[in-house]
Amino acid sequence: MGGSLTFDLEDKRLINEIDQRKVKRVLIQLPEGLKAEGCRLAAIVEKAGAVAIISADPCYGACDLATLEAETLGADLILHYGHTEITRENRVPIVYFEARAKLDVKDAIMKAVSYLERWNSIGLTTIVQHIHVLDEAKNLLLDAGKAVAVGNTGRLKYAGQLIGCNYSNAQSVAKDVEAFLFVGGGRFHALGLALATAKPTIVADPYEKRAYEIGSEVERVLKQRWACICEARKAKEFGILIGLKSGQRRVKEAMEIKGELERNGKRAVLLAVREATPEVLMQFPSIDAFVNTACPRISLDDSSRFFKPVILPNETSVTLGKMTWEELCKRGWFES
Repeated sequence: MGGSLTFDLEDKRLINEIDQRKVKRVLIQLPEGLKAEGCRLAAIVEKAGAVAIISADPCYGACDLATLEAETLGADLILHYGHTEITRENRVPIVYFEARAKLDVKDAIMKAVSYLERWNSIGLTTIVQHIHVLDEAKNLLLDAGKAVAVGNTGRLKYAGQLIGCNYSNAQSVAKDVEAFLFVGGGRFHALGLALATAKPTIVADPYEKRAYEIGSEVERVLKQRWACICEARKAKEFGILIGLKSGQRRVKEAMEIKGELERNGKRAVLLAVREATPEVLMQFPSIDAFVNTACPRISLDDSSRFFKPVILPNETSVTLGKMTWEELCKRGWFES
């Protein structure tokens, strides 16, 4: 079986890791876009002398490590694809494969330049799949006469990198730029970038070789968020969701929110959850609204699926009248 045509999955490195570590059983964890490569990677592992088990569960990021599953299955090693390390997890050794995209970005960047004509200073960001072409993208923007800023707070592995719950690199330069260019496919990260920085955001998509604005989608999400907050203001009882995934266990934050709600005359209960789905939350009919301290994607991507409002932590302040909607929009939806 041949390798991926779109991503570098480092097959030779995989063989070396299995050989050098002398492991007997490994668990392969892949995000949805790479699940199709699972059987091929398992065959490589088995040829290298170890038993391979593929995790068929969803994987939403490096916050979603299958350590408990690996322990249960007796795996000596987790092979985690598509993300960089963001949290230390020592229960089972983990090897990260970043799955860099084998795509030319020039066409998409050049198409994005026309969308950026209104602004002179541009913030440049991407996800790990395209981090190796960020310098090329920067040079193309510089050649087009733009001033370019690439943030680096040290909180993520690479300068200019962002992940679904951490936009700190972009936020660190937001005051210095007029707009952002996101290099990558899909809309989730670009929407998060726009919400985190309150700046116009253009997408350069190397998969589709096109560029586009996401302003209308940002407006749609903002309307959804405002509707959730308005509905949550009527709530008497709140459920505060604590994620059970390795990078989502924000127990302290959940406890603080519980105390704040109770000080404002609300009832509040803590709910530990691995997968926050509408079906799971429907089991608690007395709860009027939920506060999501786990993955923000639950609230931002899936808002319309839930029958009751699922607000984010900083939206709680608006719900309780401690912050105005305008202040939240200016501040952004993600902590810097």
